Amino acid sequence: MQVKNHKLAKSISDVGWSAFFEKLKYKAERYGKIILQIGQFEPSTKICSNCGYYNSEMTLSVRDWVCPDCGMHHDRDINAAINIRKFALDRQNLIGI
Repeated sequence: MQVKNHKLAKSISDVGWSAFFEKLKYKAERYGKIILQIGQFEPSTKICSNCGYYNSEMTLSVRDWVCPDCGMHHDRDINAAINIRKFALDRQNLIGI
């Protein structure tokens, strides 16, 4: 989201995300779904979703990588999605199938 008023940019963006999240929660409840949240700073892209290795050297420019421990090839976004699901299920003490 591009916000032109730099003095209010963070506040405007926060309100936008807050409103979106409230609508999302409403829709989820309406359809009997559950929304699971994780922390904003969880290292979802830097952790191997297969073995749990933490790749501390990875920068934002890296789009895919191979885990030095287990050898699994990861697409950054797919790996992050898998880890986000794991973090959310773990936080809620749920098991993913």
